[in-house]
Amino acid sequence: MAGLCTSVSVASQFTVAAKEMFQQGLPETLLVVDSDPVGRQLFRGVLKSSRYRILEASDVSEAIAILRNDKVDLVVTDLVLRDLSGLDLCRKLRAEKSTRLIPILVVTSVQTVESEIAGLDAGASEFLVKPISPMALRTRIRGMLRTKHVVDSLDEAESILFAMARIVDTRDSETGDHCERLAELSVLIGSAMGLPQADLTALRQGGYLHDIGKVATPDAILFKPGPLSEEEWAIMRQHTIVGESICRPMRSLRPVLPIIRHHHERWDGSGYPDGLRGEEIPLLARILQLTDVYDAIISKRSYKQAFDPDEALEMMQQEVDRGWRDPALFELFLSVMRRVREGNSATDTSDSA
Repeated sequence: MAGLCTSVSVASQFTVAAKEMFQQGLPETLLVVDSDPVGRQLFRGVLKSSRYRILEASDVSEAIAILRNDKVDLVVTDLVLRDLSGLDLCRKLRAEKSTRLIPILVVTSVQTVESEIAGLDAGASEFLVKPISPMALRTRIRGMLRTKHVVDSLDEAESILFAMARIVDTRDSETGDHCERLAELSVLIGSAMGLPQADLTALRQGGYLHDIGKVATPDAILFKPGPLSEEEWAIMRQHTIVGESICRPMRSLRPVLPIIRHHHERWDGSGYPDGLRGEEIPLLARILQLTDVYDAIISKRSYKQAFDPDEALEMMQQEVDRGWRDPALFELFLSVMRRVREGNSATDTSDSA
């Protein structure tokens, strides 16, 4: 259980660090964006009794520059600024991964149903109408920061899960960047099928999380050089169920759960854990299954040597003929792999020219 102990230790380190930060009582940082210096001074005066660290910007450009270099917990912006609007700032923040979760309070002189709809569509979190009540401003900011703390906790929990998945991947030095390869190839297959972005995101996440349940698989089984006994296979097969249970509490990972649980099912119903057959097996699980099998065959493992790509595809074709894999999906897989290899060959030729 060495792998499980290591993963629990890493997760504990994340938790301890978060608790220490909370106990230190670090003040939240607010960024006030207003082209009028009197307006910015007003905000400072209203919030001076609160324990906030306040940064100031006079326009969108200055705000973006500050956000690139400083951690900000909440943005308060006037709707009318000297370069762009407060809604333009909302759109820019929501478009960047590093700032997309920052709550934004928009201050406006006039609020109509149309302007509120436009603001929400741009990514504003809340609105306040001038003249501002100091008590309303302080109460609104406290409420928005409480919500942000909850969101941050969920984001950190998700980060811990991905860190655990990376530990599973690196436990075996022979597999290298197995998860990254699966994520990239699975998204490539999904894109060739024209799947929506939400499915592509699930495939990418599934590439990293599909084997996270192996944190509970003993090293003696995971790296055994010879065949597994029936008892050992029973333990190994549990990793799909364990992985699903680990990720189930995360609402954002719900689309990934079928991939984690069902990527070892077989087209003829002889797989595990539920013996699903045919199209009962979720499509995304079938896609990741093919990329997982391919990468496993071409990679050196403790129990086998690596095969070349042509041999891998031949072996997979045999599994299709045996009834284990989705035949139509495998044809698409072959087509995509052919294009990938042709592209690599063209690149190699160009580099050598």
